[in-house]
Amino acid sequence: MSQGREVGFAVLMAMVIACFSTWKVDAWRYGKQLADMRAAHQAERTNLANANSEQILAEQGKRLALEQWLAASDQSHYRVLTDEKTKQARLRDRLATADLRLSVQLGAAAATGCDGVQATTSTGGVVYGAHRAQLDPAHAQRIIGITSDGDQGLIALQACQAYAKEISSTQ
Repeated sequence: MSQGREVGFAVLMAMVIACFSTWKVDAWRYGKQLADMRAAHQAERTNLANANSEQILAEQGKRLALEQWLAASDQSHYRVLTDEKTKQARLRDRLATADLRLSVQLGAAAATGCDGVQATTSTGGVVYGAHRAQLDPAHAQRIIGITSDGDQGLIALQACQAYAKEISSTQ
């Protein structure tokens, strides 16, 4: 019986060694699979981070381009506005010094005192109703002030429209 025990013990030992070997091989194989999965996961995270960085850089480039366009647009708007104010100031100065007079063309009825059409036109022009009335310099100054405000409003409107157009085209 001792030989049966030795054989049984040898079989048992062989089974234990086989189980242990199998377990060890499986552990190595699963460990390698886990390491591969970790490496793949890390590579995926790195790729996502790189893609995110590229997107951020692209957005920063767009923002920088928009900021540069806005700065150029502001400079252009300021230059146009300043030029218009300068022209209006010169016009007001010319009106104040009597170098320039504003006048209005009177209609035929106002010029002749009746409701009829003027019989003749002047030889200097082709416009009917050649009679003109000069405006008082104070009234002319107020008219120039009103047109100056209107011009500034139109310039601001053009700047706003250009800004809205640029913003809508970049999105």
